[in-house]
Amino acid sequence: MPNAKVLSEKQAIVAELTEKLKGAAGVLVDYSGITVAEDTEMRKAMRKAGVDYAVVKNTLTRFAVKNVGFDALDSQLNGTTALAVSATDPVAAAKVINEYASKKESKIRIKAGFVSGKIITEAEVKALAELPSKEVLVAQVLGTMVAPISGLVNVLNANIRGLAVALQAIADQKSA
Repeated sequence: MPNAKVLSEKQAIVAELTEKLKGAAGVLVDYSGITVAEDTEMRKAMRKAGVDYAVVKNTLTRFAVKNVGFDALDSQLNGTTALAVSATDPVAAAKVINEYASKKESKIRIKAGFVSGKIITEAEVKALAELPSKEVLVAQVLGTMVAPISGLVNVLNANIRGLAVALQAIADQKSA
């Protein structure tokens, strides 16, 4: 039985991890076999993207995911496991992890992920990472919404333009 100090420290870690997981999006990663240089480079990219990346004991992570309701992740919590979590951007963690996992020489392997309270598979994490950025998606939606309106404006302008050309032709004919 662990002493009270160690137990309270572990409970604090689980409570902090539980709060971090609530409402966030993240990815579980198997990082075995990567070098310190690769890990440092990936951590820098994570910080730049606003992603919290940490290696946490599987048992502590298991308690935290159960507290949040992600019981299905329990089967993934074995071996070397790191957790990449983003509270602000649901795609950031998946993008950075997928970028490093897809490199030929990389030994990083995506185990599973979670977003909007749902557990997602490795394939779904990769699909999420391939999505364009939020700004690009908003621009595409706005472009689709504006297209019919601009088409209507062009049709209406064509009629007015045609009338103006006809009136100009009549004016030129009468002046000649």
